[in-house]
Amino acid sequence: MTPQSTSRSPVTVRVFRQRLSSTPRGARLARHLTLNQLHTWGIPYGTDVSDAAGAIVAELAANAVTHGRVPGRDFELRLAIVSGSVRVEVTDTRSGPPRPPAPGAVRPPRSLDEHGRGFVLVDALADRWEVLDREAPGKTVRAEVRLPEWITERISK
Repeated sequence: MTPQSTSRSPVTVRVFRQRLSSTPRGARLARHLTLNQLHTWGIPYGTDVSDAAGAIVAELAANAVTHGRVPGRDFELRLAIVSGSVRVEVTDTRSGPPRPPAPGAVRPPRSLDEHGRGFVLVDALADRWEVLDREAPGKTVRAEVRLPEWITERISK
C-alpha cells in the first residue's frame, strides 16, 4: 500500500512578540510596532482593522505601564493572526488590583471622570476580549478584531 499524497496549502503562522519597558515610551512603541507589523502582514495602515488594533494596543499598553507596572519588570505585546482575526495580547506583571473589568461589565464613566475610558474603548472596538491570569505574577488582556474577507483573502495568498 502506498501513502496517498494530499495537497494542502502551506500554513503561514503569523506571530509577533516583543517585550517592552513599562514606561510611557514603551507604550507608544507598542502601538507603533503593532501598526507596522500589521502592515507587514498585509493589513494596510489606515484600515478599520489597523486603526482598531492600534487603539486597543494603545489602551492596553497604557494600562500595563500605569496600573500593571512593577518596577524593573517589562510588559509583553503579542500579536497573531488567528482564524480570521487579529489577536492582541498585552501581559503585565501585576496580578493584584487594580484589575480590569470583565467583558460585558464595562460601564461608561461619568462625564467629569478623568479615568475609566480605556476599557470602554476596548469593549467597543474588539469583537471579543478577556482577561487571563497567568503564572504568578501577572495577567494578560487578550482582544480580537475580526478581519474582513478582503483582508483575509489578501493575507492568505
